[in-house]
Amino acid sequence: MGVWDLLLVGLVLLLGLCGVLVPGVPGSWLVWAAVLWWALKDTQPVSWWILVGATLALFLSQVVRWALPPRRLRASGATPRMGVYAGAGAFLGFVLIPVLGAIPGFMGGIYLCERRRLGGHGEAMAALRTAMREGGSSVLAELFTCLLIAGAWLGAVIWG
Repeated sequence: MGVWDLLLVGLVLLLGLCGVLVPGVPGSWLVWAAVLWWALKDTQPVSWWILVGATLALFLSQVVRWALPPRRLRASGATPRMGVYAGAGAFLGFVLIPVLGAIPGFMGGIYLCERRRLGGHGEAMAALRTAMREGGSSVLAELFTCLLIAGAWLGAVIWG
């Protein structure tokens, strides 16, 4: 697979990761489609194993999301800015503390956004709890799964 094809797959993966944070955009489907495209073009066994792993992970993520409360983020006062902060925090956490850092990074991003908006620690913590209860945990589960898939893809491309 050529460099341009890999860049396009990476771009679709990035769009999928951003799409997880935007309501109505099928972010996880874009991530899966990018991995499928890569596996069809690069027919090495590792690419097929990544595709199988991505399919199973996304299926498990959907099962977990169905068990969690439905998304009512707008009702909780979530803003697009909060989504940007949460996504950036999850990405930074995923990179700085490999894999598991996405969880505190996501919550830290929401906390930082609310702390800047509301001013105090207590109000920001209350807003964080509300956001996580009203659907933030569902977004986190989907984003974490997509970050895992993107990380597996990147690892396979670099070392594969």
